[in-house]
Amino acid sequence: MNEKSIILDEIDPLDLWGSNNIFQKLLQQRFSGLKIISRGNIVKLSGKEKDIEKFSDELLLLVNYVRAKGKLTEQKFHELLHLKESGHDFHEKEQSEESFHFGEDNIIVHGPNGKVIRARTENQKKLVEYVMKNDIVFALGPAGTGKTYTAVALAVKALKNKEIKRIILARPAVEAGENLGFLPGDLKEKIDPYLRPLYDALDDMILADKLKALIESRVIEIAPMAFMRGRTLDNCFVILDEAQNATDMQLKMFLTRMGPHAKVIITGDLSQIDLPKKQHSGLLKAVRILKNIKGIKIAELSVNDVVRHKLVKEIIKAYDSENEEGK
Repeated sequence: MNEKSIILDEIDPLDLWGSNNIFQKLLQQRFSGLKIISRGNIVKLSGKEKDIEKFSDELLLLVNYVRAKGKLTEQKFHELLHLKESGHDFHEKEQSEESFHFGEDNIIVHGPNGKVIRARTENQKKLVEYVMKNDIVFALGPAGTGKTYTAVALAVKALKNKEIKRIILARPAVEAGENLGFLPGDLKEKIDPYLRPLYDALDDMILADKLKALIESRVIEIAPMAFMRGRTLDNCFVILDEAQNATDMQLKMFLTRMGPHAKVIITGDLSQIDLPKKQHSGLLKAVRILKNIKGIKIAELSVNDVVRHKLVKEIIKAYDSENEEGK
């Protein structure tokens, strides 16, 4: 059994370990074979020599960041350790703290237990870059192209970096071949299935207990888009998902809710419109009349951006081919 003591010079241990020593706990999870004791500015280690050496290297990386930039955040903690594992260090690949920074490694955010969530295709990267530079972005494309997932990851990143105060996720509650009145339960229980994909994305990015607390405190709000009427959405990141199922008036209502300090992403798949036959999707009109306004961008994803099972791409191609032949 080897032992080592490390003195934390020129930093406040609280800036390094975070609230409730969260970063020390995360390091302890990474080095389960080490005994780690932190008292004041002294860290005592006991365990195998190779583990102590690796821990010391990672700790030095974090300490150097705190010395240069100040308090450590959860997002930066995971980014720095990911860089270390990739063979870089903080000084080689220092990342700025500007809003929505998007590095060469394409990482958007880190989920629980260090899960890396990144833009995986060229058009997903374009979507991220458009959001960095514009306040309203339309993300259009078929199922499985990562529109919603990428948008939610950007919102979570902004919340973790304290760039916004709230995340608002909305969907039109369209009766896709079903009648809400015949479904069991109260209004929330009837609507929740429509919102499930948004919950699923958040589950990948935030610990379950923390996510529950954020939803209960309304820091994260998930609701049908009709609930947005009459509100001003400010200091928040707003995502309207499945916007092809919004009517012209609904989409206009939603877009005009935007406050002065907000970002909005509207996702949609114009090949999957579930509105009744007599109603027209407002998404196509919105894209057409808003595309030349400064501050609004349109990101178009295609079948080549599908990141689900490889067969999904072939299924989309087959349906597209059938539709073309039927015209």
